[in-house]
Order: sequence, then C-alpha cells, then structure tokens
Amino acid sequence: MSEMPRYVVPTSTDATSVLRRLARSGWHTREGFALAEAAWDMAEARLVLFGRVPDAETAHLAVLAAARGTGIVAITDPAADLGRALVADLGRLGPVYADPDTEPEPESDDVVGQLVPEQRALLERLANGETIAAAAAAEFLSLRTANRRIAQARELLGVRTTREAVLAYLRQRD
Repeated sequence: MSEMPRYVVPTSTDATSVLRRLARSGWHTREGFALAEAAWDMAEARLVLFGRVPDAETAHLAVLAAARGTGIVAITDPAADLGRALVADLGRLGPVYADPDTEPEPESDDVVGQLVPEQRALLERLANGETIAAAAAAEFLSLRTANRRIAQARELLGVRTTREAVLAYLRQRD
C-alpha cells in the first residue's frame, strides 16, 4: 500500500484539490477528525478525514486519527504555531505535505527510507544491543509505543521477528 496521505494546507481550495485527487484514487473522504469506529486500525478502510483545525484539541483529534491509520487533510496555516505543531506531530507518523499538488510516494525498494525516524532510531539502538525498554526510554517513548513502532517496522520490512527486523534494517541500511 502507498503511504498514508497527510496534508496540512492553508486554504479550503487547496484541501478540495487534494480531496478530489484522493477520491479519484479510491480514497473515501469524510469531514471531521473524530473516529467513532470500534476498530483501532483504520488503514484498510482507505479513509481520509478532513476539516479546519482551529485549535489544539482539533489538532489532537487529527493526530489520533492519523495514528489509527486514516489519511488527513487539515486546513490550517502551516507556518503558524498550531500548524507547525500539527506538522511536527503528524511527521512522527510519516511524511506530511503542505503542497496540494504533491502526492504520497508509492512503495519503493528503499524500505529503510520508508521507516519513520522513530523506527530507525529504535532499530539502531536494538542493533547496538539495547533492549526494547532501554531503547524506548532513550527515545522518550513509552514501551507500548516502541513495541508498536517495531511491529510496524517488521511489517514494512516483511519479517516476523524483531531480530529479523534488526538484521534486515542493518542489511538495507548499508
């Protein structure tokens, strides 16, 4: 599957442009960032949530929805404090685009390049002999978040165990 679309754009016109292109590509769009669905992982639904982000509470809902696997098209000034914070938070999950004409990259052979910085940092620490708990603490992550990032990295690298993920990471990194 290609990367989840994550956009922070300044105008409704930009958002409409992105949403039309995503809808043509098979994504389902829905206004608002609150998710009532019981399933945690929403990636298979190919759902993109969109709307204005006027405050930190709405930004929090957008980030939570993105963490659950939805695409996001947030309308807020990416240069303002709230916009920069939103871009930074979404950026922990993967690439964030401010240009409505930029499309998420399809999967490539460079799997290590597709890992988010947290995943690379955790795998690097594991390769250096640290435990997941120690790596999580060093990266200021909860153990649960670290385990989730490692699980996502295993899936992306196409392996079943954390040890195999570290080995695959080391092979592809060099």
